[in-house]
Amino acid sequence: MSFKLRNWLLLLVLAVPVTAGWAEQDKYQDTINVFMNAGESGAFFKNAYGYAVFPTIGKGGMGVGGAYGEGRVYAAGKYIGDTKVTQLTVGFQLGGQAYSMIIFFEDERALQEFTSGNFEFGAQASATAITAGASAGTSTTGSSAGVSGGKNDATTVGAGYQKGMATFTVAKGGLMYEASIGGQKFSYTPK
Repeated sequence: MSFKLRNWLLLLVLAVPVTAGWAEQDKYQDTINVFMNAGESGAFFKNAYGYAVFPTIGKGGMGVGGAYGEGRVYAAGKYIGDTKVTQLTVGFQLGGQAYSMIIFFEDERALQEFTSGNFEFGAQASATAITAGASAGTSTTGSSAGVSGGKNDATTVGAGYQKGMATFTVAKGGLMYEASIGGQKFSYTPK
């Protein structure tokens, strides 16, 4: 193999992880931008101690359902660790959907509670749905969503902090009918 060809191949192999890292960063920044520009959720960035952002959470079920997503945690605008969300639900449910989610932490105590290990939202916790041209409703106990229009068409339906945390979602696609019981469980790994 010629010296030039070997160097080009080496450069290509080394560039792939770098471009994958850029793409990874872009999906988080793109999701943050959606929430910054989506009405009421945008105001939380000014005063929140930190936040956890999930670009895509996939959810599906037929009788028994589940959800999974990976995200990042930020404090004072700086990336401090990774988080995962899982959910298992039982009850009437049919379909599948994908959505983005952000959880704002009002103060250091709320962030520490979330990052202390395995954090769980109980079945009574709720999220504010940010809709994009169609009806969408969600909570950690149930969801129904349908989306048309673009992510920049989003508007926010009222929210506030509950126990130091405020949660917003944006439906990305799919349709799910649900009357089920189940909470969301989060894990955290420092950077």
